[in-house]
Amino acid sequence: MESKAVKLGSSLIVPCVQELAKVNIATIPARYIRPDQEQPIINPNGASANEVPVIDMQRLLDQESMDSELTKLHFACKDWGFFQLVNHEVSSSLEEKFWQYPGEVEGFGQAFVVSEEQKLDWADLFFLVTQPVHARKPHLFPKLPLPFRDTVEAYSSELKNLAMTILAHMGKALKIEAEEVEEFFANGFQSMRMNYYPPCPQPDRVIGLTPHSDAVGLTILLQVNEMEGLQIKKDGKWVPVKPLPNAFIFNIGDILEIITNGIYRSIEHRATVNSEKERLSIATFLSTNYDGVIGPASSLVTEPTPAMFRSITAEEYYKGLFARELHEKSYLDAMRI
Repeated sequence: MESKAVKLGSSLIVPCVQELAKVNIATIPARYIRPDQEQPIINPNGASANEVPVIDMQRLLDQESMDSELTKLHFACKDWGFFQLVNHEVSSSLEEKFWQYPGEVEGFGQAFVVSEEQKLDWADLFFLVTQPVHARKPHLFPKLPLPFRDTVEAYSSELKNLAMTILAHMGKALKIEAEEVEEFFANGFQSMRMNYYPPCPQPDRVIGLTPHSDAVGLTILLQVNEMEGLQIKKDGKWVPVKPLPNAFIFNIGDILEIITNGIYRSIEHRATVNSEKERLSIATFLSTNYDGVIGPASSLVTEPTPAMFRSITAEEYYKGLFARELHEKSYLDAMRI
């Protein structure tokens, strides 16, 4: 059976922030000034960056240490919704740009821009669907220059395998049947977002990425350079994440919170910018099969633990997602029963 074409939604065309940053502007255009956002200050009290849980992939795969590492993974997903993964043995490198087509969300620009009056992030992104192969836009992925295209292809494949390994361990910790995890994610939908955050002369007046939770199943973030900028909301305070060398940062998305019936939490996070140096990152998103249904796993819905979220088709889910502005956990909240 031939799969249907994937239509995620659209985002309005916006200016290139890199070009704004190049001309050494003294005053930030009003559309980027964000008085609605908390200032990007480092949390002086409470949790520090070093407390974001770190999971060792090799310990997770080793029979002797698997149980203790699985307990750490389960805690990280329940309590933080974020963790850094080390010893994963995946290599990487990337960057290029093609502008979005009108009415499309894939390509170079910004996402979730639904009105001309909407405030904008101090960032550019390049977003494209990478898996399954039939869902790739013919004017994007096949036109990427070599060897960049081959790098993205290999990276996409490796991260799909890595994500499935981590999801299998999450399923084990949750006592979800392996077949049910496979049914949700084996033919899952994968996309990549390459982020460029230019330096800003007034970094305290803008935001690199609006506070939000990821609407997907699982996000794997590669911090390409050593610049800090990612912050997660923990116990009502913004906690900066200090990237470990050769580590991926994993976070739970809204879809996984839905599937786990609220046991694992998608956490609000944001990106800040600075006045000195650009920041580069690549987020790879894994979601359920585009032809499938998104809802709580049947093995987690019981009389004592009834479904907390409604079930809808993945197509409906994405259509609703890209019709909205990016805002905290508002889309997940709309899914609650």
